[in-house]
Amino acid sequence: MKRWQDVLGMNARNHQYLRHNTKFGRQIADSKLATKRILTRHNLPTPELIKVFRKNEDINNFSWLGLPDNFVLKPCSGFGGEGILVIRKKSRFAGEWELMNGETINISDLKFHAQEILSGRYSLHNTPDQAFIEERVKIIKVFSKYVRGGTPDIRVIVFNLVPVMAMLRLPTEESDGKANLHQGAVGVGIDLASGVTTYGIHHGRPVNYLPETRTKVNGLRIPFWEQILLHSVKTQEAIPSLGYLGIDFLIDRNKGPLVVELNARPGLAIQVANRTGLQKRLERVERLEIRSPEHGVKVAKALFGASFADRVSSKNEPKIISLIEEIKIVAQDKGRVSVMAKVDTGADRSAIDEELARKLGLLSQDNIIYQARYRSALGKHRRPVIALEYYLAGQKINSMVSVTDRGKLRTKFLIGKRDLLGFVIRP
Repeated sequence: MKRWQDVLGMNARNHQYLRHNTKFGRQIADSKLATKRILTRHNLPTPELIKVFRKNEDINNFSWLGLPDNFVLKPCSGFGGEGILVIRKKSRFAGEWELMNGETINISDLKFHAQEILSGRYSLHNTPDQAFIEERVKIIKVFSKYVRGGTPDIRVIVFNLVPVMAMLRLPTEESDGKANLHQGAVGVGIDLASGVTTYGIHHGRPVNYLPETRTKVNGLRIPFWEQILLHSVKTQEAIPSLGYLGIDFLIDRNKGPLVVELNARPGLAIQVANRTGLQKRLERVERLEIRSPEHGVKVAKALFGASFADRVSSKNEPKIISLIEEIKIVAQDKGRVSVMAKVDTGADRSAIDEELARKLGLLSQDNIIYQARYRSALGKHRRPVIALEYYLAGQKINSMVSVTDRGKLRTKFLIGKRDLLGFVIRP
């Protein structure tokens, strides 16, 4: 964990950030069916809805034998994974199915469970609820060796249309196949720039391996990562009354990422899994003007990407660089252009020459993150800050760089200390 001052506590979350969620927004997040209706209206993918039960007559009149081989029975206003029944497959006899743990369940059991949901047993507010059946998401192959029963989910926290932190939650035998950290699931931080897993936690303690295995938690590249980040921003865009929220995704082997739930009060353990605090990240994006979902994703990658994928592949060996280095900048047309750069640990942010940035097509409006203000002997000025991808000593770096006039300087690019994490500088 970085500086403790950067950690967001519960009181700060409640008073500073949950105020961005209106009562109407919280009502949507607390109702899985209301969430599903709004997301469907905005063409955002969710698991297919099969049946809704609003009263006991609906349960008794439903043709249970017509259900597919696998499905999920859920409370509309449940929380913490409580009350969710995941059916894995049909059993030997008609009207019987198997749960994820191999236990057999029949139509009477399903009816009784649906009636308990309607009574409010699993409701967030202990009030009468609705039950519904939806398709079961089929686990994608890349996750198979990381779980024993259940399907991993991905939580992305979004604030001001910018993804600020993400976590993969892996079900375990202890959690009974549910991706709930309090029930024993493993939480794993995700680098926002690359979608690669970083650090793990189990019952609040750091772990390097999954429980009772030698399977490392880091180095897993999350499939459809760009799509997940875009969907997370579009989800907040669809529900602007939720200014600070957690969005939970499942990845289906056929359909890709699906939004399964919104959380208007996302937990704070995600900070431990990422070993970094939320407070600083939220402060950095609070006043930014985000023009589109693509812009929000670009800001997230530039501000919070750790290039962890490169550090994993190099087995954490530091790369040695000199004070003058040749870098490769990715231009607007995705071509790579070699440029000599100066390393300056006294500069906080990297900087690129204005003429070079224009030549590479990097000053388009959608690539300018914001206009930074600065003061000189000639008065107050504005300086564009752009998203930039470049390679230093073979390592990809996603950064936000200032655009300045370096026409009279020997190097057209300056590398600031924000981009030097994981490097050793040879004086």
